[in-house]
This record gives sequence, structure tokens and C-alpha cells, in this order.
Amino acid sequence: MTTQTSAAQVADGATPRPVTFGRWLSGAVRTARPRQWPKNLLVFAAPLAGNSLGPHDGLSDAIVAAVAFTLASSAVYYVNDVADVERDRAHPTKRNRPIAAGLLPKSHALVLAGLFVAAALTAGFAISAPLLAATVAGYLVASVSYSMVLKHIPVLEVLFVASGFLLRVLGGAAATHVPPSGWFLLVCSLGALGVAVAKRYTELVTLGEDAVRHRPAMRGYRPAALRLSQYVIGALMIVCYMLWAAGEHSGARDWHLASAIPLVAALARFGALTGRGTIRPVEDLIMRDGGMLACELGWFTLFVTGLYVA
Repeated sequence: MTTQTSAAQVADGATPRPVTFGRWLSGAVRTARPRQWPKNLLVFAAPLAGNSLGPHDGLSDAIVAAVAFTLASSAVYYVNDVADVERDRAHPTKRNRPIAAGLLPKSHALVLAGLFVAAALTAGFAISAPLLAATVAGYLVASVSYSMVLKHIPVLEVLFVASGFLLRVLGGAAATHVPPSGWFLLVCSLGALGVAVAKRYTELVTLGEDAVRHRPAMRGYRPAALRLSQYVIGALMIVCYMLWAAGEHSGARDWHLASAIPLVAALARFGALTGRGTIRPVEDLIMRDGGMLACELGWFTLFVTGLYVA
């Protein structure tokens, strides 16, 4: 492994450095996208909203579901980066991804993907939750379909990106045997769709004319339409959240209705951040911006109080 060199360095004319095991391991971890792993905490959404961890050992089962989706999503990233390696090498930032840069051989990435898929599908049966395995399988099928074909179809590709978030919620419900609320599922679906639309908007305004070259589906989008869609989706999300909160029992209702205030503030902050045309990943805006974190903490505090204190 120490005789391999970075493709990006060779292309730049720089003196190539050998790819040691440490750099290979770092590349393997980076390709798995650790920054994206917090998405998998969505498996706790259904049991949290239902104020129940299920009839069995729900906490450990939910953790298993989170690990299963982390492995499955990492496998998808490996396959995606192998498929997009040439396009990534022409991208101003994606060219530094480990596979594009020659730090992680394509064959190694595919082997890791296969191992992760096997482990992710086995997890559901290990905790006697075959529906979790089915949900993970659905996520993998949807992700591969997206990577091979659907990512080139405007609008449909955004819906499939959002479906990955919803499948995590359903996977958590399956693992803990807690039926999810219909309204809460709709809130999660709209939230996921809003994030996916925001990702496309920031890509389009940041890359400009190059956006179509890096993502062909961009030819079907216009910044104004994406921006309007983001606002409409956010408004619908708040309406659905309020309807869910209004249907809660009397002790939790007031707390959950009040939690809509920091949720609205979070959506407004998110809209303001994405409106700046930042090159930062949308996930960083959600997880690393101080204003967003303050709004999220306020929402979470009121939300949990309504569940466990009232």
C-alpha cells in the first residue's frame, strides 16, 4: 500500500507521497462521511415522539438501528464515490475526496461497501426486528437507484434524497416496535425535503454555470423556484407540527405547542444561512452554527419537557 500515490498530486504535478496505512485508514473513514452520521439519530424520532422505547430493550435496539443505518449510508458513500470518481476530480472541492485523490483504491472501497451492507442487513435479525432489515434494504435499493439513474432526474432526485431521512425514522420505529404518529412522520418528511431543496439551492447559487456539469439534474432547477419551495415546505412543516402538537394529551399539549416557537426560529435561521449562498455543507449549517444550535436546544428542551415532565 505504501507504493501507491495520490492521483490528485500527480495531476497537479506535485511530488507524490506514498499512501501509508494511516493515510488509507483516514481515507476510508473520510469516505464514510462521519459528518453525516448525526442523520442516523433520526432512528430515535419515533420512540421519542411516542414517549416510549417499546416493549423490549428499546434503547439498545434503537442504537443498533442507528449503527445499521450508519453502515448502510457509509456503504452508499463508498459506491457513490467510486461511480463519480472522474466527475469528482473535476470539482473544485470534491477532487480532494479520498477515492478521487487516490488515497483509497476503488476496489478497496467496494469491498468495504460489501462488508458494511452485510452487517447492516444482519442487524435487524440480530435484534429480532426483520422490519428494520427490510427498511435498511429499502434504503439501500433507493440509494443505489438514485446513484445509478434517479440523480439525473430533476425533482424526483430531491424526493429520493429526502426519502433517506424518512426511512431512518421508520427504521427506528421498526427496531423499537413503536408505531410512529402520522402527523409526526409528515413533519419529518417535510423537514427532510426542506433540507434536500436547500442543498440544491446552495449548490446552484455557489457553482453557477458549473453546477450542471457537476450535477446534470441542476438544469431543471432555478434559484427562485428552489427558494420559494424551501419557504413553502417550511410553512407546511410548521402547520403539520402544530396539528401534531394540538393532538397531544392535555399535559403535553401546551409544551409542544410552545416548542413550535424555537422550531420556527430554527427554520428562519436556516433560511437566512442558506440564502447567503454559502459553500459550507447544509449539514454544517444545521449542526455547527451557533444560532441554529441555540434554536434546536430550545426546541428540544420544550419537546422533551412535554413528553416526560408534564
